[in-house]
This record gives sequence, C-alpha cells and structure tokens, in this order.
Amino acid sequence: MKAPIPAVGIFDSGVGGLSVWRELVRLAPQVPTLYVADQAHVPYGPRPPEEIRRFAEAVTRFLREQGAQVIILASHTVSASALWPLREAFPEIPFVGIEPAVKPAAARTRSGVIGVLGTLGTLNGPLMARVVERFARDARVVPRVCTGWVEQVEAGLLEGPEAEACVRAHLDPILQAGADVLVLACTHYAFLAPLIQGLSGPEVLLIDPAPAVARQALEVWRTRAGEQSLSLGPMARFFTTGDPHRFQEQLRQLIGRDGPVEGLCWDAAERSLTLEQGLRQP
Repeated sequence: MKAPIPAVGIFDSGVGGLSVWRELVRLAPQVPTLYVADQAHVPYGPRPPEEIRRFAEAVTRFLREQGAQVIILASHTVSASALWPLREAFPEIPFVGIEPAVKPAAARTRSGVIGVLGTLGTLNGPLMARVVERFARDARVVPRVCTGWVEQVEAGLLEGPEAEACVRAHLDPILQAGADVLVLACTHYAFLAPLIQGLSGPEVLLIDPAPAVARQALEVWRTRAGEQSLSLGPMARFFTTGDPHRFQEQLRQLIGRDGPVEGLCWDAAERSLTLEQGLRQP
C-alpha cells in the first residue's frame, strides 16, 4: 500500500478551524493539509475535558495514520483541555495549540479593558487563568461565554437581522464595560468577525489568533519536513464525522472551496475513527 503523503493535520469540532486552514494555505499553498471536523459532537464548549480528550486522542490517531506530521489543535477548547495530554500520549507528533490572545490585547488596549469572547470550556479553564495572570495584570479582562455563536456559524448565520441579534446579545455587555480590544477566543468566531466589527465600530480592535497560529505551525512544519516541505505540492483533504454534503456546502460558503468531503465514523465506544466506504458527494 502506498505510504500517505506527509501533511499538516488540522482538527476542530466543526468549521471554526477553517479560519486557521485558510491562513495556512494563504501563507504556504504548497503544504499538504488534512482537516477533520468532528461535527458529530459539535459544540465542544459545554463538554467535560475528559470527553474532549477522548475525542482528540481518536482524531490524532486517525490524522497520524493519514500522514500528519504536525497537528494543529484549531480550537481553544481542545487546546485548553487536551494539548498537554496529547503531547504526553503522542511524543512523536508536534502539536500546535491556541491560547486566548490576551498578551497582544493587553499591549494594545487604550482603555485598559479587554473583552474575551469564547466558550465555557475555554474561559472557565486553567489556561485562561494562566494567560490573564501572565499578561494582563494591569488590565481589566472581561470574559464572555458566547452561548450559541458556534451553532450560529455552523448554521451559516453570518449576517442579517437574526445574526445581528444573536451577536449583540453577548457583544453589548462587553462594549458597555468599556472594552476597546476584543479577543476572539474561539476559531468559529473568526467567521463572525465582519459582523462583530460592524457592530463594535472602527475604534474597537478585534484580535483573531488564526494568522499567528498558522505562522507558528508553518515554522514547525518546515523544521519537521525540511526541504521536502517545498516540493510536496498542494493537497487538501477534508473529513467530517457529520454530514459530508452539508460540510461541502460550508466549505463553499466560508472559504470558497470546492471538492470532495470524506465521511468518518466513530466506533461503538467512540474511541476510534474509520473512513466511510467511498466518498459521499452531491
């Protein structure tokens, strides 16, 4: 059997990590990528850390089998719950995680108030507490669990009166608190950035971690793959544990990408992933 092509693996509960994929491919279109959306279990935010770690370990095993030599945890929730356990369980694979971008926010706030928009799993975890303690002692950090935003992005509700009402419900209290910098501490929220910016006004700065994460992952990839990284040629495979047809529509809407989506199945115990037989295409 032909060996899999070495690639960068990217993992999220759904479409949010596509914001990181988009930046990675913009910076280095020649890098082969593997993207897994665990849409059977989206959203991850309310789930307990042990459950998220179990999902992440299974996805890591699958990505490794498919040729991933570097894996991006393109999810703040997964990074907060599973980054260090994954590094211990798979020492042969470099992992690139995401932490709330409080450090650059603290450096750029003028009002001294920073809003951090995220999920319950991210904002209530020890990772969030550590970055605030390290980088924002002199600022007021106002976290906001934006319940429903992940589902809103998964549904493609990015503009219009309904989308605006959903965003305002969580955004207005942060702005009223005086925040002049907003940290997008969930990769899904990058696709709401135009709406958030429009409602916040030009004087409010949004910080999306996707570009910085993509740059970091490319440094790790080039160290790992060496000269090979420049000659592999572009390849992108997309997988979902949800409906491949629906994910294909989301790829078109969010990143303008056409192409097949491969379906994945969880085993009965939800401890491993297998490819569905054949590609389900419209």
